[in-house]
Amino acid sequence: MQARLERPGEDEFQPYYGKYLALVPPGDILGILRAQGQSLLELLRHIPESSAGFAYAPGKWSIKEVVGHLCDAERVFAYRALRFARADRTPLPGFDEQQWMAPAHYQARALAHIAAEFAAVRAATIALLDGLPEEAWVRRGEANGHGISVRALAAITAGHELHHRAVLHERYLPGIGLTLPA
Repeated sequence: MQARLERPGEDEFQPYYGKYLALVPPGDILGILRAQGQSLLELLRHIPESSAGFAYAPGKWSIKEVVGHLCDAERVFAYRALRFARADRTPLPGFDEQQWMAPAHYQARALAHIAAEFAAVRAATIALLDGLPEEAWVRRGEANGHGISVRALAAITAGHELHHRAVLHERYLPGIGLTLPA
């Protein structure tokens, strides 16, 4: 069976990521990432720009910042996947998404622009993964002090988006008076 069609084993990722992987349905991860990207963009089209700066509580990110965080995190996951797929065993550092938020200035940007950035990032992620040879999917490296496989990084990318989409549906959309099917 193709490695990209198989779920990552528990030894292929840090336990923290299990919550994201549990959200990903079985199947071809590339198909899942393609469909998911289109679905998120459709959801974002329904959010008026006048509501995109909404945060459901003090100290929480706005809708714009959540989408920006998805862009940032996906870039990090894809970079890790690229390095490990190319058999680069150099340990990679973690990243602090909270520290990255303020300098990103997502609040100052239009949601449509951030959504277009997400579309470009997702297309680049899919192009990278789609071009990998079979053996690259099971290669591993170290990120943030833990071993992780390329296959796990692809699935984490999907699960991370699903996690934040659920938060958008549960905490953000009701706050702006928008009800959309999950």
